[in-house]
Amino acid sequence: MSQGLHLSQRMSLSQVLAPQLQQSLALLQAPTLELKALVEQELQQNPILEEVPAAEVEMSERVKNDGVNDGVADAADLAEPPADTKFDPATEKPSNAPVDDFQAEFEKLTQMDQEWRDHFSQTNLPIRQSQEAEEKRQFMFDSLVAGTSLQENLLEQMRFSDMTDDQKSIAEMIIGNIDDVGYLKASADELAFSTNIPQEKIIDVLKIIQAFHPPGVAARDLRECLMLQLERTGRDKTLEYRIVRDFMEALGKRKMPEIARSLGLSVDQVQSAVERIGHLEYHPGRDFLPDNEHYISAEVFVQKVGDDYVVTTNNEQIPHLRISNHYKDLMSQADASSEVRDYIREKIRAGKFLIKSLQQRQQTILNIGNEIVKRQREFMEKGVAHLKPMTMVQVAEVVGVHETTVSRAVSNKYIDTPQGIFVMKYFFTSGIRVEGGSGVSNTSIKDMVAEMFGKENPAKPLSDQEVVKMLKEKGIPLARRTVAKYRAELNILPSNLRKVY
Repeated sequence: MSQGLHLSQRMSLSQVLAPQLQQSLALLQAPTLELKALVEQELQQNPILEEVPAAEVEMSERVKNDGVNDGVADAADLAEPPADTKFDPATEKPSNAPVDDFQAEFEKLTQMDQEWRDHFSQTNLPIRQSQEAEEKRQFMFDSLVAGTSLQENLLEQMRFSDMTDDQKSIAEMIIGNIDDVGYLKASADELAFSTNIPQEKIIDVLKIIQAFHPPGVAARDLRECLMLQLERTGRDKTLEYRIVRDFMEALGKRKMPEIARSLGLSVDQVQSAVERIGHLEYHPGRDFLPDNEHYISAEVFVQKVGDDYVVTTNNEQIPHLRISNHYKDLMSQADASSEVRDYIREKIRAGKFLIKSLQQRQQTILNIGNEIVKRQREFMEKGVAHLKPMTMVQVAEVVGVHETTVSRAVSNKYIDTPQGIFVMKYFFTSGIRVEGGSGVSNTSIKDMVAEMFGKENPAKPLSDQEVVKMLKEKGIPLARRTVAKYRAELNILPSNLRKVY
């Protein structure tokens, strides 16, 4: 049989998400900043849509809260149906509706816009930022500047040094191989092999760079980094320098008695020197690392009002959309061509779906927030130790959605509670049945384990089995391997490495 390209047809069945459903899921899953970007993209693609200015939104909400008929939003701009218009309850169409069904489109849009404004006015944040606070916040963001990287700092020191041009060329190559925390990631042999530069020249330039700021920079390992810092401060004749130089492996395993026997000193003397070593910088480039702080915006707010907890969503950051008046007028013109009408109708339907998806997103997140607060009331009042086991299936059954919808709704979203700001997924955790029939969440147990290790005697650190016994006394049955797993997740060393002699 000859090989080649052939065309063939076949029938198959497959499940495909409709584009509108994909858009709705993307809006539900996106946090506030990503949501703004998605809406911004839709505004560019759909000329029918426009964002309501913040001043109009504020005025609309004030009028709504005062009980006055809202005349600001776009729904009021739509043409009112004639007084003698009759509606069919089954289809919601006026009996004198035109063939292209634009009047029905108007009526549905009016109703949905009204519901959208009502939703915002009812779930709006109780406390609004003042104009002065908002200006200060914006000034802070405008004032942020990019910091200087470690490599840029080293290159600047190189330019002001007494190096020759050939040495500066080698220095640039070496600095390019220094990572962000300050370590040289390539050996002198590797650099010499890749550049055909004699190894002796590379080492000579490397020693010059190692004298740059910060102390310990361009070290090839932790041992050399600590030794460089001790040499810089004139402590190359001290006990700590000797320990770092000759017993680095034993130091990493905290074998103090072994080091003491080898040096002919007491364990207390070695322990004191190790404590001084601990004050050295293990990552010399730390001060030049980029600021990895991420500013987050809570999606859900929980505030205690009297004896109850009130849950609201962050509608301040959600774009308010409406249908452009220009296209409304264009739709009502009798001389508009069928192509124009079809185009506008399609864009209006897409805009309506986007507005409805935004409303549904906020309502879903609000419902989930209400259920979280209802089930975690003790946490809101007393803290992490009283966190209850809760799964997404339980919340989904109450809210009336699938558990995957709950997972998307809480993904990368935060909730502001009286106990602090938490990622919403923090509250979904399995639990362990304790004596008495009640359940304790894994997060609460991990917090207990951390507290036990934090209160231990450094000279006699707790073993995992001892923690198991202490938890059992509290009525919490837990396997030793589970305690070891929690200890590892908390970045706590085993007991033999935590012991202080």
